[in-house]
Amino acid sequence: MGTYTTLLLDVDGTLLDFKASERAALETTFQRHGYLLNDSVKETYHAINSALWGRFERGEISREEVIYSRFVELFRALGIDGDGRAFEDEYQEELGRGAFLLPGAEEACAHCARFCDLYIVTNGVSRTQYSRLHDSGLDRYMKGIFVSEDAGYQKPMKAYFDYVFARIPGFQAEKTLIVGDSLSSDIRGGNNAGIDTCWYCPDGGQMPGDVRVNYTIRRLEELKDLIA
Repeated sequence: MGTYTTLLLDVDGTLLDFKASERAALETTFQRHGYLLNDSVKETYHAINSALWGRFERGEISREEVIYSRFVELFRALGIDGDGRAFEDEYQEELGRGAFLLPGAEEACAHCARFCDLYIVTNGVSRTQYSRLHDSGLDRYMKGIFVSEDAGYQKPMKAYFDYVFARIPGFQAEKTLIVGDSLSSDIRGGNNAGIDTCWYCPDGGQMPGDVRVNYTIRRLEELKDLIA
């Protein structure tokens, strides 16, 4: 186990319950417009959204293309006569109000902040992520927040991490650990950047052989054993 002075933390699925935020935002926005939102509609949305974010992580499309095409595509698939781009703006506003902490998130951040510098590394929309982190109270533990929209690059791109590292005073790669739930963005990103990785996997899961994981945790409280 290394002695870490810098901890990079993912947000959605790691510290905050994005599924709860997403569900609340979708329900509120769909209800406002009188659109039907059932399990079939949600499944269609998730399929479209996941495919777009996958293309974004591979560097094939921009964040703006993800954000402003997903509801356009959804409405087209569902036969809804609505403005998908304007709907996205309303959805983002609601999403920014969703600050649902995952179990142990605040306790883990409070503990780790006593021993090392904490930074947020997240793909997403800046105003939404800043709002959620502020409302959750987690921002007070952070030395900095790095959102892909501001960086111009995204996890797992090495350019994103170069952007982050250049803005961390006295950065030392060998004393840095990234913690996240996504193998494709957090863990692969850490591999690309040459830093140690911690996979947060509360439900268990099969680890593919093409990524390197230094630590695996099932509960955020386990970070206390890594950062002490």
